Amino acid sequence: MELSAFSALSPKRPQFWQVAKRCCIIAASIDVAFFFIFLILNSPILAWVNLLSIAMYLTAYWAFGQRKNMLAISLIWLEVLYHSALGTLMIGWDSGFHYFLLMFVPAIFVSMSLKPAVLTLLGLWVYYLSLDLFSWYYPAMQPINATAVVGVHIFNLTVVFIMFGYLALYYLNKVNLTHDQLRFYATTDPLTKLRNRRHMSELLKRALQNKHAEQRNVSVLLLDLDHFKSVNDTHGHEVGDKVLRITADILRDTVRDHDKVSRWGGEEFLVFLPRTNLNHAAQVAERIRKAIAKYPWHTVINENIQLTTSIGVSELKPDDSVNTLVKRADDALYRGKEAGRNWVELESEASCRKPKTASSSPSD
Repeated sequence: MELSAFSALSPKRPQFWQVAKRCCIIAASIDVAFFFIFLILNSPILAWVNLLSIAMYLTAYWAFGQRKNMLAISLIWLEVLYHSALGTLMIGWDSGFHYFLLMFVPAIFVSMSLKPAVLTLLGLWVYYLSLDLFSWYYPAMQPINATAVVGVHIFNLTVVFIMFGYLALYYLNKVNLTHDQLRFYATTDPLTKLRNRRHMSELLKRALQNKHAEQRNVSVLLLDLDHFKSVNDTHGHEVGDKVLRITADILRDTVRDHDKVSRWGGEEFLVFLPRTNLNHAAQVAERIRKAIAKYPWHTVINENIQLTTSIGVSELKPDDSVNTLVKRADDALYRGKEAGRNWVELESEASCRKPKTASSSPSD
């Protein structure tokens, strides 16, 4: 019975049911130990009743495997309730069998809404109190020697401590996992798995604050896929989504490890380049432009077409905010579009390179 209270919980997660199944095996194994312990202590009723407990846990294990979770949970609750009561009534309150009832307290609130949980907790309290009061007025029905009672008490107390520790560790891991998942979804674009705009804006704000303190160069690239709307209109959004995912992969492979890439919106991407001045940022932008222009897009679009990108580049100025920094990159991007696309444009009026077109030589 010792690890069974874990299975009273019923969150709808596959990982939980795997834990519950393992707990059934562990609890059945401990009941095997109890069988021999109570045979040695000349308490045959408590010894043989453990065989029933073992059968109940094995049935619960089978029920979990068959997705009959309510049957499994009912068997576990029944086993803990009767085993706790029988142990207390037969050899006394000092044996510590009542401790296992306390394992249901956290289980109740995890597995139920508030009102049913409060009612169930009240019922458990009445049951627990009844055992306590009974032990005050009636002697143990099949007492064992005091030394044996102490041994059983220590054994039960130790198992319950281990159970609570395991339960706390399990749910701590679940909370951490949930926190990581929520953070991922809150900061990540679901299509490209890049940082989303909100998260990138926060990263830029922090970086800009550090830059002002440390006087380091900070630059950004704002890039937009040329004629992307025609891809969606002609070939459908499924192909368009694939193009965006491939573009995200190209950006990851092209930038440096400490650079940060985000999907800024639609077919726009923003690359944050710490410790990078305007000229070096232009070189990074040119690598990205070439990588996208050289990609065999015809294998994705099933048409003899090469997609290109236009990129605007800006460097942080002393009085800049995130908005003004990105706005200058956006203005440069717009000028690059007007210049014929497939272009890297600096925040100044001068372009960093001769414009290229989709028909340019791949060796460019």
